[in-house]
Amino acid sequence: MENLALIESFSEFKDDKFIDRVTLMAILEDVFRNALKKKFGSDDNFDIIINPDKGDLEIWRNRVVVEDGEVEDPNEEISLTEARKIEPDFEVGEDVSEEVKLIDLGRRAILALRQNLISKIHEHDNTTIYKQFKDLEGEIYTAEVHHIRHKAIILLDDEGNEIILPKEKQIPSDFFRKGDNVRGIIESVELKGNKPTIIMSRTSPIFLEQLFFQEIPEVFDGLITIKKAVRIPGEKAKVAVDSYDDRIDPVGACVGMKGSRIHGIVRELGNENIDVINWTNNSQLMVTRALSPARVSSVKLNDEKKTAQVYLKPEEVSKAIGRGGHNIRLAGQLTGYEIDVFREGVEEDVELTEFSDEIEGWVIDEFKKIGLDTARSVLEQDVNDLVKRTDLEEETVKEVVRILKEEFED
Repeated sequence: MENLALIESFSEFKDDKFIDRVTLMAILEDVFRNALKKKFGSDDNFDIIINPDKGDLEIWRNRVVVEDGEVEDPNEEISLTEARKIEPDFEVGEDVSEEVKLIDLGRRAILALRQNLISKIHEHDNTTIYKQFKDLEGEIYTAEVHHIRHKAIILLDDEGNEIILPKEKQIPSDFFRKGDNVRGIIESVELKGNKPTIIMSRTSPIFLEQLFFQEIPEVFDGLITIKKAVRIPGEKAKVAVDSYDDRIDPVGACVGMKGSRIHGIVRELGNENIDVINWTNNSQLMVTRALSPARVSSVKLNDEKKTAQVYLKPEEVSKAIGRGGHNIRLAGQLTGYEIDVFREGVEEDVELTEFSDEIEGWVIDEFKKIGLDTARSVLEQDVNDLVKRTDLEEETVKEVVRILKEEFED
């Protein structure tokens, strides 16, 4: 049969999971009309009848009968003699409908037509996938590890869609094998060429928020609101929660008895340490709460510069700063204030920036990253601990300590 190649094409795509019958017919008609334009110059006078369920198609060309020798446009006009070969009783001026066989288009045109059809179907599929996942941005999604590469893990969902989990979007402790199920949020979807690129993330704060929605019923029901979440993936996170119902303790509800409710979230995030904090519009109180587990003695805010001077007892300072400076950094992100820590009862101290003539700026910045911005705060630390917590060489740290001792303690 001459339309065998097209029938095969129909059977391949008519049950495609992304394409409904009406859309498939529209794509098929568009493909055939493009082929007719190439062959006859115009498709305006053609009727195309398609039954994609059976793979049947009919193409009819409509022409007007004219006197013999007066045909000016063979695509739209037919001579009386030719018309009467179709039906003997045709007269000049009447319309003639004649079926166009696919074989008339030529074998090469049929092959090109089939290829064009496949291309259009894939283009439609890709657009549909793009729209589907664009609507899922910011939502938790689960897919299976299909292939592990150096810079990314390639995942496949139940429908065979490819999702990319880049190395930098993985929690440092993540370790997956082929066949493992992976949860993350759909962070972004882009069309590169005609193919959608779907990026998953496990490091985004939104992933943490969505896990609260899944695991804590009161958050899912809207009784508890997540005001803000910040995190250092795999290390530490802080989540500020609030409730409009005074009868609900938002922190207690999220954490659960002995941490039972939050345990699943912690485990999913590679044992990330999660502090759940009561949200307040009182900035001073919010800074105090954000620095937990440290006990803050007093806070002085500068709302214009968005800075906070926090005073603590000497034994509370290390808690406020946290391992690697994580606690103070996250507290700053959560509150929007740049937080400086001061030891209560210690009057004499000098900012590290005062030593900029002898200590290079980038070295001072390394100490500031872990919450140490005064001479005394550095001198109270162990040298080996400072080397571990910063990117500085041991010799550099020792030199800084020597300079501070000479200038500050004298």
